[in-house]
Amino acid sequence: MNTKKRIVLLRHGQSLWNRENRFTGWTDVDLSDDGVAEAVAAGKLLRAEGFTFDAAYTSYLKRAVRTLDIVLSTLDLDWIPVEKSWRLNEKHYGVLQGLDKSRTAELYGQEQVHLWRRDYDTAPDPLPADDRRNPRFDSRYASVPGSLLPLTESLRQTVARTLPYWQCVIYPALARYDSILVVAHGNSLRGIVKHLKGISDSAIADLNLPTAAPYVFEFNERLDLVGDYFPGDSDAIAARMAEVAAEGTADGR
Repeated sequence: MNTKKRIVLLRHGQSLWNRENRFTGWTDVDLSDDGVAEAVAAGKLLRAEGFTFDAAYTSYLKRAVRTLDIVLSTLDLDWIPVEKSWRLNEKHYGVLQGLDKSRTAELYGQEQVHLWRRDYDTAPDPLPADDRRNPRFDSRYASVPGSLLPLTESLRQTVARTLPYWQCVIYPALARYDSILVVAHGNSLRGIVKHLKGISDSAIADLNLPTAAPYVFEFNERLDLVGDYFPGDSDAIAARMAEVAAEGTADGR
């Protein structure tokens, strides 16, 4: 009998700002038409691979919520319980939010942009406290203490925000569920992967998660991690990872 339990991590489909190669962060940007198609394709792949889910988790941001809705609809699993948390939101990119990544690389250099995007401890400059993009002005975060709402984040800070939710909510849910779907964002998911696989602070810079590519983690009955993989075409996944890595370069389009 197969006693493995599974958590599937899924970055949202391409957003409008992904398409435009802009820093997004906590900006609530919708999916592009291609992102919708990617979400449908992810659902079809999971269905073809025989996946079903008992529960799902996502962020407060539209691009992740819509991706989850599309995947669950494709799997005919609209009815399963879904929980949303701000702790699964993308890394906050501070004053970079909305800027073109390639243009920013031309202005500040590819090395600096790489640090902002991938270094574990480097955060962009924060938003001013009175900036209307400050999350404290957004009603969806009204119940979150203001001291917890970021104005910018490094990956370390993103992990510190995301991991408590993983450790206290998602991972313990494996005790009662056999299969869980988590739809979130490139950096919040990178933090979870870093924790699961014991990736070093420096090596995590090399992990690039493509949009709408399911990443499967398998656990035994003791909830120990026993394996991880991307279902589907491995060459296509590798090519898409390379595209993500190139986003912060001057020729990243």
